[in-house]
Amino acid sequence: MSRMYFKIISALLVVGFLFLTPGTYAGEKMQNNNSLKGKKVLYVYGGWKGHEPIESVDVFVPWLKAEGAEVTVSDNLDSYLDEELMGAVDLIIQTWTMGTITKEQEKGLLKAVRNGAGFSGWHGGIGDSFRNNTEYQFMVGGQWVAHPGGVIDYSVKITDKNDPVTKGMDDFKMHSEQYYMHIDPNVKVLATTEFTAEHSSWIDKSVMPVVWKKYYGNGRIFYSSLGHVMTDFEVTEALEIMKRGIRWAAESKYAPKEKWVSPVYK
Repeated sequence: MSRMYFKIISALLVVGFLFLTPGTYAGEKMQNNNSLKGKKVLYVYGGWKGHEPIESVDVFVPWLKAEGAEVTVSDNLDSYLDEELMGAVDLIIQTWTMGTITKEQEKGLLKAVRNGAGFSGWHGGIGDSFRNNTEYQFMVGGQWVAHPGGVIDYSVKITDKNDPVTKGMDDFKMHSEQYYMHIDPNVKVLATTEFTAEHSSWIDKSVMPVVWKKYYGNGRIFYSSLGHVMTDFEVTEALEIMKRGIRWAAESKYAPKEKWVSPVYK
């Protein structure tokens, strides 16, 4: 076997491992059920470059296509003005930190979600997108306000062991921004984090949602505050949660509405 052939085989195995590693979790069989096959997905990226929106395309779009999704990639919020596209899309994934959105663009996005399109994203990509747009924040279910200490070590606690998005997962560690957010009390919380007094004494022992599900009209919303930069998704749990949440949101037009039983943060 030549050295070049060996290198090619090794590279293929590494790529395969990236896609297959999350399958070690219980419940993956339930999640990996071709839920993205044939789904029309709009992937919108842009905004502040510090959250690596361009790099995110290389992380998530190949996976979406491997799952069988029909993906439209856009770096322009004018995509939300395309009535034909927005009427046909099953899922919108957005990674657009800060920036501004016009009334017409926002109207197109909100209408599509109210009518049943799923909406999903992570960190500032949907949790800190358009700071002047409260209806948009109402849709997402939360808004970033601080990350005390910047990039730090912290723990994520899985608080819902029964939801398919987090089923079979254990608590895990992150080295990233620990998001402190203003939260809609009617989201279904799947994971939380607890703050200490080290960087802001007045928030000591505050418990904050990290991962949640909600609805806006008929549209499923999925959010994870993990993912400051793309290397955060090298933490297997962070990547797996996002993949499962995307699959869940993509079923928005096809699955019955879920009812939140106990939207509490503990």
